[in-house]
Amino acid sequence: MATDRLRLPAAIRAPFEARTWREFGYLVLGLPLSCLYFSLSVALVSAGAGLLVTFLGIPVLAGALAMCRGFGAVERARARGLLGLDVAAPEPVRGRTGGALSWMGAMLKSGASWRHLLYAILHLPWAIFAFTVSVTFWVYGWALFTYPLWQWVFPMYAGQDGLQLYGDGTHTFYLDSPFELAVTSGVGLLFVLAGPWIFRGLAAVDRVMVAGLLGPSRLATRVTELETDRGVVVDTAAADLRRIERDLHDGAQARLAAVAIDLGLAKEKLARDPQAAARMVEEAHGEVKTALQELRDLARGIHPAILTDRGLDAALSAIASRCAVPVSVEVDLPARPVPAIEGIAYFTVSELLQNVSKHAGARRAWVDVWRAGDRLMLQVRDDGRGGADVEAGGGLAGLVGRVGAVDGVLAVDSPAGGPTTITAELPWRT
Repeated sequence: MATDRLRLPAAIRAPFEARTWREFGYLVLGLPLSCLYFSLSVALVSAGAGLLVTFLGIPVLAGALAMCRGFGAVERARARGLLGLDVAAPEPVRGRTGGALSWMGAMLKSGASWRHLLYAILHLPWAIFAFTVSVTFWVYGWALFTYPLWQWVFPMYAGQDGLQLYGDGTHTFYLDSPFELAVTSGVGLLFVLAGPWIFRGLAAVDRVMVAGLLGPSRLATRVTELETDRGVVVDTAAADLRRIERDLHDGAQARLAAVAIDLGLAKEKLARDPQAAARMVEEAHGEVKTALQELRDLARGIHPAILTDRGLDAALSAIASRCAVPVSVEVDLPARPVPAIEGIAYFTVSELLQNVSKHAGARRAWVDVWRAGDRLMLQVRDDGRGGADVEAGGGLAGLVGRVGAVDGVLAVDSPAGGPTTITAELPWRT
């Protein structure tokens, strides 16, 4: 708490923070690099376009685009190191046959390559503007702010008595009085304090340009996301199958095997000791009932019949009735979503209520389900101890993966001491 009280305001800390100096360095370094990118790119592309009447134009153009992709790699590394912006590399260029002609054709058809060329051309005017503004604020700000110091140390560079503002041979004005020195330093301080926020705004434009022009296309990003989601779905399905197999092997299958043995023994004793055989048949009957209950629970875990027959409202009410704490359920849906989304919603709420029963230490819980636009919203709240965390390998991490596999989002708000609110968004499909 003492450290928080002694900490300076953000506006005063900003000129001395490492982020400010990194962003300023990024903006200053951007001008010479952009001049290099622009001159080489325009020269080679112009030469390639002019040589298209001959065969030499194609390899020159392909080489120019490959060079621009190299520039993009440098810019992504620079943005990662100085701006903290991690942009993935675009999809690589591969020819169908692996030959030089195939590679050149793929390079010319690659949208990412042309976006890199566009970046090399468009970034130069922006780099000139950003360099001019950032250097002006930095130089004038620190020069005016520290003017009283260097006017005192180096008076010969500040005129005879102060900073010479204007002279026409007969009239010369100087900044030499204490008031004028204070005003000059104050104006410089305003420049110094405003500089970090100016740098941040300029760097934000660079972030947009790097992310939009030097990263993978939206289609490629979407394909990668779908491949990842498919992997999550496959892993989840495999884990569910292993769970079902384990439950069958350790539960109902073991019980039914024991029942079969008991019935065999009862059959052998039926003639010699009918009473003992009757007791064994009665015990086997009880085991069969237990096995049937386990099979019902297992079937409910795969896909409950009440969800198929009566929908989310009745299914979630049934889950709430089995929770260790009282649960209020409110479902406000104009229609039923598709079975896949309905099933994910059911199992998400089911697992969250299991967490409430086992870990939350709550006295009450609430479940709300509603539709907002094209999204199905789920919210589970409890008044427990809080501290829920989406850690790798945990139950919530598995839920995040399952919800994300259908373009959903799971948000956890669980401060220490509670309460806990977990909200899930699923796409609405009917």
